[in-house]
Amino acid sequence: MTAKTYELRTFGCQMNVHDSERMAGLLEDAGYVRAPEGADGADVVVFNTCAVRENADNRLYGNLGQLAPRKAARPGMQIAVGGCLAQKDRDTIVKKAPWVDVVFGTHNVGKLPVLLERARVRREAQVEIAESLEAFPSTLPTRRESAYAAWVSVSVGCNNTCTFCIVPQLRGKEKDRKAGDVLAEIEALVAEGVIEITLLGQNVNAYGSDIGDREAFGKLLRACGRIEGLERVRFTSPHPRDFTDDVIAAMAETPNVMPQLHMPLQSGSSRVLKDMRRSYRQERFLKIIENVRAAMPRAAISTDIIVGFPGETEEDFQETLHVVREARFAQAFTFQYSKRPGTPAAEMDGQIPKAVVQERYERLVALQEEISWAENRAQVGRTLEVLVAEGEGRKDEATRRLSGRAADNRLVHFARPEEPVRPGDMVSVKVTYAAPHHLLAEGPALAVRRTRAGDAWEARTAAPAPSGVMLGLPTVGAPAARPAAQGDGCRVC
Repeated sequence: MTAKTYELRTFGCQMNVHDSERMAGLLEDAGYVRAPEGADGADVVVFNTCAVRENADNRLYGNLGQLAPRKAARPGMQIAVGGCLAQKDRDTIVKKAPWVDVVFGTHNVGKLPVLLERARVRREAQVEIAESLEAFPSTLPTRRESAYAAWVSVSVGCNNTCTFCIVPQLRGKEKDRKAGDVLAEIEALVAEGVIEITLLGQNVNAYGSDIGDREAFGKLLRACGRIEGLERVRFTSPHPRDFTDDVIAAMAETPNVMPQLHMPLQSGSSRVLKDMRRSYRQERFLKIIENVRAAMPRAAISTDIIVGFPGETEEDFQETLHVVREARFAQAFTFQYSKRPGTPAAEMDGQIPKAVVQERYERLVALQEEISWAENRAQVGRTLEVLVAEGEGRKDEATRRLSGRAADNRLVHFARPEEPVRPGDMVSVKVTYAAPHHLLAEGPALAVRRTRAGDAWEARTAAPAPSGVMLGLPTVGAPAARPAAQGDGCRVC
């Protein structure tokens, strides 16, 4: 009997991407196989949805509408909808799209194979939404998308009440994993050949709030530094409120913690930050940046910024531009505010006209583009060790270029070395040119270091394998080529 095939379509944040790795692992553990890339006939199509992006529901129902005739012509095909939008719109998805077979939420990802089988046997839609986490997702099987880099969740949920964000309603209150469980997972990944991990949480540096230990995240970073074979550690996304000096010290003093920080600003106006319920002010934010730069002068710092939050005046916007000039971010993910039903901000007075938001947004993007380019030009002449990437950036056979990430997460295009290199290997190159969103090393490689990660990639690709999960957004290691025009202002949720 031929195994059933599946296709995953993922939209949203890094947490969703990581959840999709769990869904893929569950399906393959249940006997499904990944449908070949470009195939038009998967037996099961799973949508892992986002509720915080603008027009998320329109995007979902548009995709579902396109699948309706395919499903009608193919008896036995199944469609499942999970993730944040499923958690929010649990009662309406099957009403709007009655050809959907399964609806599941953010707390019961592990039920996906069971719900598919139940829908198949009972021949009726199965809608099951848990109100709280049934099991920490890291206990589930995983089908990772990379042989050399991996996500590791340290927590799920969020205890903040930002007025523009619906995530706490959909992901629940913060729940932390035990440090021993996190470290055991990392050690197992390293044993498989992984050399780079990204610690993941809605508010990653609030880790330890369950036990009242404000220094727990710094301790976790230091513990990662003691894992032999782990070369690169990153994390996303922290919150300025919980970002303490011990975390900065841990970053600076732990060699495998990378000199890279994503620190969401959202607004430079203290008045707007108060309306957002962000629990820090401009001075506090800039002090964090100052302290990070003092400890790690070459750290690349990125951020999220929302333009046009309700009540934002031109003076408020000028405060945001002031912080951008002072902080000199390597990159900013910029968003035009848009209403999210169910959030306090959607009901606030002072909604800004679209034309005003657009004009401010364009000024912000122009300023950040100028700063990003200047910060990248400062890298020209430096020698960087680049982790060779698979499927990221430019792999141009005509120009013989490969791509990868420097320690500070900058994207680097470099000349293909004479000796063979594999994704996961390390190449030392000298930067010869800078653009706003990438660096270029046109000369010969200064050194090539073959790694266990490259060995793992080679072993994984030795035999033909199905294609990977379809991702809706770039991952942590892959900044967008251009600033996002719309969004919620948070890269994790």
